[in-house]
Amino acid sequence: MKLVFASNNKNKIKEIQLLVPNSIQILSLDDIGCTEEIPETADTIEGNAILKAIYVTEKYGYDCFADDSGLEVDALNGEPGVFSARYAGEPKNDDNNMNKLLSNLKDKTNRKANFKTVICLNYKGKQHLFTGIINGKIIEEKIGNNGFGYDPIFVANDYSKTFAELSIEEKSNISHRGIAVKQLIEFLKL
Repeated sequence: MKLVFASNNKNKIKEIQLLVPNSIQILSLDDIGCTEEIPETADTIEGNAILKAIYVTEKYGYDCFADDSGLEVDALNGEPGVFSARYAGEPKNDDNNMNKLLSNLKDKTNRKANFKTVICLNYKGKQHLFTGIINGKIIEEKIGNNGFGYDPIFVANDYSKTFAELSIEEKSNISHRGIAVKQLIEFLKL
């Protein structure tokens, strides 16, 4: 089975490929000749995943799945949420985003947060949504060199290391994206 993953984010693609069985071949946007930036104009994580999947299916005719993810911080009323990738403005920059988040949390004692991923699958003419959430907290300084995004400042509940200190395999097994991808794989086995 071939499925397009509506992404050119090499980190996300690598995480997804580790999780799916060899019987599913993942194609990136580059693989299908989609070089344009797909608009992410929805005001929810779910909405952006749906927009990206519909874009690829309608424009290129492939069964595909798309994800959108965000970090939701309790003390900041769910920010950065849908704006996680561009929290500190354009261009997208992980360090700037983390610095802004840490600055906004400077005087806050509630550090609870969660990562949320929604995957939208367009498959055989029907649309399906899968959601993964991992709860944790934001620490006060960046630790670790693995991962991407907010990984160096996020520690999942029941763990002592940041996502950026975990190997890609360890992170994929417990992460929000990993949870949603496992649901996707279970669905595709039907």
